[in-house]
Amino acid sequence: MMVMLLFIFVLAMFLGFELISKVPSQLHTPLMSGSNAISGITIVGAIIAAGRGDTAFTVILGTLAVCLATINVIGGYVVTDRMLGMFRHGGRRK
Repeated sequence: MMVMLLFIFVLAMFLGFELISKVPSQLHTPLMSGSNAISGITIVGAIIAAGRGDTAFTVILGTLAVCLATINVIGGYVVTDRMLGMFRHGGRRK
């Protein structure tokens, strides 16, 4: 069972990398701001996984997922704020 989960995880990593690398640079920022909602759902799922973990490995993996999803959400909001700041200040950021 664990080997199958690891296989799906690695496959998702490669698929995600290929999809993101094919997106034009003009669409990265709008897609990132839109993916913040998905990352918020990921945080909720990771908290549930960490809290209901039966083994120490599950709790550690769930906690790591919470940390990484939180970094993703914060980074997405920072990039979106910078993008919106460029529109507000005529292309200049203070």
